[in-house]
Amino acid sequence: MNAIQIIVFGPLLAAIVAGLGNRMLGSVAAKTITTAGLFLSCVLSWPIFLGFLGGSAEASVTPVLHWVQSGSLTFDWALRVDALTAVMLVVITSVSALVHLYSWGYMDEDPDQPRFFAYLSLFTFAMLMLVTADNLVQMFFGWEGVGLASYLLIGFWFRKPSACAAAIKAFVVNRVGDLGFMLGIFGTYLVFQTTSIPEILAAAPGMAGSTIGFLGYRLDTMTVLCILLFIGAMGKSAQLGLHTWLPDAMEGPTPVSALIHAATMVTAGVFMVCRLSPMFETSPTALALVTFIGAATCFFAATVGTCQWDIKRVIAYSTCSQLGYMFFAAGVGAYGAAMFHLFTHAFFKALLFLGAGSVIHAMHHEQDMRFYGDLRKRIPLTFWAMMAGTLAITGVGILDVFGFAGFYSKDAILEAAYARGTELSQFAFVLGCIAALMTSFYSWRLMFLTFWGKPRWAGSEHIQHAMHDAHVHDDHDHGHGHGHEVDGTAGYHPHESPLSMLVPLAILSLGAVFAGFVFHDGFINSEQFWNGAIAYNEHLIHAMHAVPLWVKLSATVVMLTGFGIAYAAYIRDTTIPSRFVATFPQLHGFAFNKWYFDELYNFLFVRPAFWLGRQFWQRGDVGFIDRFGPNGAAWVVAQGSSYAKKVQSGYLYSYALVMLLGLVAAVSWALAAG
Repeated sequence: MNAIQIIVFGPLLAAIVAGLGNRMLGSVAAKTITTAGLFLSCVLSWPIFLGFLGGSAEASVTPVLHWVQSGSLTFDWALRVDALTAVMLVVITSVSALVHLYSWGYMDEDPDQPRFFAYLSLFTFAMLMLVTADNLVQMFFGWEGVGLASYLLIGFWFRKPSACAAAIKAFVVNRVGDLGFMLGIFGTYLVFQTTSIPEILAAAPGMAGSTIGFLGYRLDTMTVLCILLFIGAMGKSAQLGLHTWLPDAMEGPTPVSALIHAATMVTAGVFMVCRLSPMFETSPTALALVTFIGAATCFFAATVGTCQWDIKRVIAYSTCSQLGYMFFAAGVGAYGAAMFHLFTHAFFKALLFLGAGSVIHAMHHEQDMRFYGDLRKRIPLTFWAMMAGTLAITGVGILDVFGFAGFYSKDAILEAAYARGTELSQFAFVLGCIAALMTSFYSWRLMFLTFWGKPRWAGSEHIQHAMHDAHVHDDHDHGHGHGHEVDGTAGYHPHESPLSMLVPLAILSLGAVFAGFVFHDGFINSEQFWNGAIAYNEHLIHAMHAVPLWVKLSATVVMLTGFGIAYAAYIRDTTIPSRFVATFPQLHGFAFNKWYFDELYNFLFVRPAFWLGRQFWQRGDVGFIDRFGPNGAAWVVAQGSSYAKKVQSGYLYSYALVMLLGLVAAVSWALAAG
């Protein structure tokens, strides 16, 4: 068994052992096995990535087994490793390994830890299967695998109704996108007569300009295929229209949020578009759609993130917005920049989610930022970790000197959009700059509300319970009247997280600080690194470097503007937010209610679906099928038996009379027939 097989199948083996062993195995053993398996995969993944970065590694395919052979349809299970796969391997295994370690502390009091860690490892295996796929069917296997595992993880606390509802919502919305993805795979096989990704990409340029019959029309072949495939990416990566599942996924444990929203499920769509980039390059219409949806999502999610109070939902909408950046980068042809932002985003977004989990842990599971304040003195290590993540996501840096991770990747995307030179790319550039301003605003808003200002813990129900418990405990130990002073802050003291939670934060902080500075040349400027793994547009790369200085400085200017607005509103004059809401109630309500997408979908789809279901149930099933089927047959039998039992009197003369009448009737029939 070689390194790539250990990387992929190690998490699966760990998931099987922990899942089947469960409580018989015990929490410590299950955690140890799954975490060790992920760290082994992580250690083996980094040399592969660095080999491609240094130019010493070449693409390879490792056969696993013969899978399907049916007529002309033949495909094997094989693990493909190239530069694109190598990037995803280090992202997935690094974040997943750290999430496993973090979960030791965060889930320490949960009685069902073996199941949780088994689900985490199963999720990682499915994602690894997706990114190492050598054919579209194998990719679809991993695609559906992460969908299943995310359903299990989001609904892990299955006794919590909101968690169950969120898991179902994520599963159903993704099925909508998966329908498009399946149709895209079917159509691709119909056109190319193969599911092999290398063969499809090699033949794709030759299909440019051809047409195919679809829904009764003759349409451009590659446009139809790419749009169908992109619909799948929209669902998995929560793009505008199919995004509604993502914020509700916060109902799962915080480590799940970090794993789903940073490194794995939500990046699958971006990976798929980059993997199939030679196909998308043959269809300007499909690329235009990718650009528009990405830019619109980037803007939409940023507006919603500016007025959320739940700390995890702010970061969730931030994820949605950053995914929009990745997609419009791919739409303008900057696939290297899209993958670079995916790479840096994994570090700083996982850091922000796990940092938020540390805050929630310190605040006795309170997630509303209105009940935080002044925490930088109480949990300083968590504060500095989240500061590193905030500096990275907002893109703090000095041109040609040094910058945090997002400074390099987000700026590269904006430069690519401007350099592309089309009207749609300019539209994406403008929306990207506006979204960068709002990103800076909501990120610093989160920091100021959480770590600065006066403590606002007294109004929190969770903290009130914690303070009450502390008060009762102190009374018990020291006598009544001399316990903790329950005055809103003195009765409860936020505490720093355990070492198992802080070590992942420290490691991810290094990625948030240095990942952009160290790797930006390899991702953006090195065609040798990619070596055909993505469509590389050398002309666009040169145009990116030649953009005017004001374009290069635009991201920094809007970042400083967003910081200034947040500082003015949440530090200098805290009445500004309430006065703004009072002045523009409709605008605030529109953003706070997430542009009313949930209400619209509830009116258009959910309520009609429930009404239709009730009609089938009450009128179809109960009123017709049960009435004339099982219930009707039972009624006939009951009525027949009620008459039949009257004949069974037990008197001999009654039976003789019946026999005589029967004999007379039989003779009469025989004579009449004769």
